[in-house]
Amino acid sequence: MKHPDWYPDWRHDAVHQLQDKIDRLKSEFRLNDWPRYDYDIDAGTLTFSENGVPKLIAEIQVAGTTSVKAGDWLWAWANSHWPEDRVTDSEIVRAFGQEHGICELTHENVEDDDLNALGWALTAVMVRLTDALGAYRPRDDDGGLFLVYKSMAWAG
Repeated sequence: MKHPDWYPDWRHDAVHQLQDKIDRLKSEFRLNDWPRYDYDIDAGTLTFSENGVPKLIAEIQVAGTTSVKAGDWLWAWANSHWPEDRVTDSEIVRAFGQEHGICELTHENVEDDDLNALGWALTAVMVRLTDALGAYRPRDDDGGLFLVYKSMAWAG
């Protein structure tokens, strides 16, 4: 896919920045401790809980999804199923891609042999461009939903 010469290194740096952010959130908010999560795309929240008690609530945006069946990534801005106010950050990514001629940020679908790595890399780009707190991928064997944390706070 077409992109400027600087983009692969910039994207690679974004992945490392995201990993650092995730590590910080795991430490600060004990993300690995909570046995349950529930996301509500309409409300824009991801809630981590234990024994039915909410412990942590994050405000989220949708980055995109991967599909094993389709063999691709679909940007949130291109998916009419998501509420408009949950894809505004992905629109920022699209505008950046248009400004700099980065095809994988402006094409609705992006194909790759390693969809999980692709999903994380493109989500990392969104986190970097929007200065988000981090990202989360709920489990799904047929593909993945990639969410971006806009804010995070203890429940209650």
